[in-house]
Amino acid sequence: MTVAPSPAEIFDRAVEEGERRLDQSALELVATSFIAGFTVVFGIVALGIVHAAVKPLSGALASVAGALAFGPGLIFLVIGRTELFNENFFSPVAKAVNQPDSWMVVPLLRLWSVTFVVNLIGGVLMALVFSVEGALTPATAASLRTSANEFVHRAPLAKFADAIAGGILVSLLSFLLEAADSVRDRITLAYIVGFLLALGPFDHVIVTVLHVVFGMLFDASIGVGTLARMTVVITAGNVVGGLGLVTLTHIVQVRGARESDS
Repeated sequence: MTVAPSPAEIFDRAVEEGERRLDQSALELVATSFIAGFTVVFGIVALGIVHAAVKPLSGALASVAGALAFGPGLIFLVIGRTELFNENFFSPVAKAVNQPDSWMVVPLLRLWSVTFVVNLIGGVLMALVFSVEGALTPATAASLRTSANEFVHRAPLAKFADAIAGGILVSLLSFLLEAADSVRDRITLAYIVGFLLALGPFDHVIVTVLHVVFGMLFDASIGVGTLARMTVVITAGNVVGGLGLVTLTHIVQVRGARESDS
């Protein structure tokens, strides 16, 4: 029977992965972030296609089926080792904490800011491709438009709460991937988190913003100001959930375990 690695062992693996991510050249970081942006769009489109197909049969079942269809979008990201904002919180912070005497704030901010911006650029460009007339069925376009309107018309506090949950899920995925010993395990974890993320729906800023962009491209009455305000709220929630609740808590857990062993 395979024994799951201890939190300390996961932390050590995360330090190595965090070093890889923080040491990327500017060109590599831009490329991997761009790939993540347009790759996740396939999960959003798959969700829209399946939701539109199942909705005439059952509205509740359509939501579950759509979430199941979104899962592969995260698998592409994880197996491809691309950079998705929020998923790259845990391991880089583990590396920074492991070198407390070094100045790691600038590399962290570089990683997160470039990832955030380029994820959106890649995703928006891919959304523009799918927005070409006839690329998607009218039913799929209507499904994406309806979802976008539902996202933006929630109360700000509800968006923030859902974003905290989304941040927790995606950063938890980053932590659990360091415990995975096989590609199959990584695929399973990515699919489960992708399913839960879409089922909520729990807000991940890149996924939700791109979903809303789709709605805007398909004639949803959503202004740029509304999109900007939503982006700020969801980003804040992702940081609280992903960085504050998951990343820092696991680091405290590891430090406590090491103190107990000393």
